[in-house]
Amino acid sequence: MTAYEDAVQRYFVAWNAATPEDLEKAVAAAFTESATYTDPLADVRGHEELTATINGAHQQFPGFEFRLTGTPDGHHDIVRFSWELVSTADGSAPVAGSDVLALADDGRITSVSGFLDRVPGA
Repeated sequence: MTAYEDAVQRYFVAWNAATPEDLEKAVAAAFTESATYTDPLADVRGHEELTATINGAHQQFPGFEFRLTGTPDGHHDIVRFSWELVSTADGSAPVAGSDVLALADDGRITSVSGFLDRVPGA
């Protein structure tokens, strides 16, 4: 597994964490302490705000999980990939997007720039 694939895998572990304890551990493993996350709906910094943002997505879309689509592509300390938010009940994917991550020397994420490619009702 490449460093890019590893970073993306840890990113999805955080976004799909099932318990508060798992989420806290996954955010710490995936993101630096001062990491930023910016998309059209959020602009947050640090583990606490990242955790709150992920919890908000879980509350808005219960029974869904984030899944990678395609293969991550990277160079230097930057990796990009696409994803879908998929219903575990029926496989529908009402939300999809693309993210660009910047990585620290230790492989953790320092910033996320997110784009929403498909949104319900948009």
